[in-house]
Amino acid sequence: MSKRIVVVGGDAAGMSAASQAKRRGGADVEVIALERGRHTSYAACGIPYWVGGDVADAESLVARSPEAHRANGIDVRMATEALEVDLAGSVVVARGPSGAERIGYDELVLATGAHPVRPPLPGIDSAGVYGVATLDDGQALTGGLAGLRPDAGADRGRAVVVGGGYIGIEMAEALRKRGLAVTLVDALDEPMTTLDPDMGALVHRAMETMGIQVRTATAVTGILTDASGRARAVATADGEIPADLVVLGIGVRPTSELATRAGLAVGPSGGIRTDLRMRVVGQEHVWAAGDCVESFDRVSTSWVHVPLGTHANKQGRVVGINLTGGYATFPGVVRTAVSKVCDLEIARTGLREVDAAAAGFAHVAVTVRSTTRAGYYPGAAPVTVKMLAERGSGRLLGVQIVGREGSAKRIDACAVALWNRMTVEEMTGLDLGYAPPFSPVWDPVLIAARKAVDALAAAR
Repeated sequence: MSKRIVVVGGDAAGMSAASQAKRRGGADVEVIALERGRHTSYAACGIPYWVGGDVADAESLVARSPEAHRANGIDVRMATEALEVDLAGSVVVARGPSGAERIGYDELVLATGAHPVRPPLPGIDSAGVYGVATLDDGQALTGGLAGLRPDAGADRGRAVVVGGGYIGIEMAEALRKRGLAVTLVDALDEPMTTLDPDMGALVHRAMETMGIQVRTATAVTGILTDASGRARAVATADGEIPADLVVLGIGVRPTSELATRAGLAVGPSGGIRTDLRMRVVGQEHVWAAGDCVESFDRVSTSWVHVPLGTHANKQGRVVGINLTGGYATFPGVVRTAVSKVCDLEIARTGLREVDAAAAGFAHVAVTVRSTTRAGYYPGAAPVTVKMLAERGSGRLLGVQIVGREGSAKRIDACAVALWNRMTVEEMTGLDLGYAPPFSPVWDPVLIAARKAVDALAAAR
């Protein structure tokens, strides 16, 4: 008798788990995947680039269609939403095109993802207010853009982006590229709260030089609408900001309501809590992966919600291996991430100063300014590197990088050093690649490590 695996969620984590399990288990496993939307296995992180015109269409973001998954033996059921999980009966209650049904399982995988934060403000659900979490969201937004004044030349309309995180800044760039006048509004003092405020200030200034108006320390109080009920302005404590459309980039939260109703373990962020094999804590036959879970932070040794496609795919693969008799673990994260706004690149790994303090680390922080290439080589551009190290041990705690083209991927070397608990003194001897078109003879990361060593010596 074959084992039945039911997967709830058809994007990165869910379909990675389903595909891995079917590939390894073959005819010995029956895999049913339930997806409430219209797409499977798509790159949600590519939506801003589709909106901005860098990616041709939504289909370019789809890695594998439902038909392709079915051809590989997975029973993919679209427009089907899981409503309840009966743990005692090993049953998922779902509703699809044919109505409600009860689907029994031997193993259950929850990969329900995350959803955009929509604060309970007046007018937040009005026409002309968009989220950007799914391809359907992107389709709605591109449709809204198509309805703006097509003959208005360089100024096609006015867009307000609420929130200055990764999605917010990426959407600000996308809308600016589409010819809109763009205002980004954030309640905090600087955008990019995944960086320390001094590094976020670099992003703030750069965005303004790109023609994006940035309003920080500005609380949004509601969305104002016209007579038809469509958004016409964003209301703030400092007055109205006119808008032809509004994009919410406030962040996302784990979609874990299904797990919560079933009584499964969730952490403070709302993410489902799993063990290293991605099995839900306290359950023998329930697994979870992707943006709906919390992950173990290897630096702070805390559990955090880090919604990234890289983690989702790895976690899904781990689940698929474990479901079919193998052994695999997801050892955690160090919170590495990169982004860009126009030609400014932004990267971070590890802890910010506030994170280090919260985790109990006494630390030093240093900042260096250098160039992406040898100073004499054409195209050399500024880059700023901030590095944190633990006092006493000298262990690297975190790195942030903001600079022009060629800056961001330097964070990968820092992430490897962080993963392996290297000290900043050990980092000063790293054998990094050098040639004038790629780096100064002393790479900015090495300069920061040297400066951190000096700061640690001065702090003794």
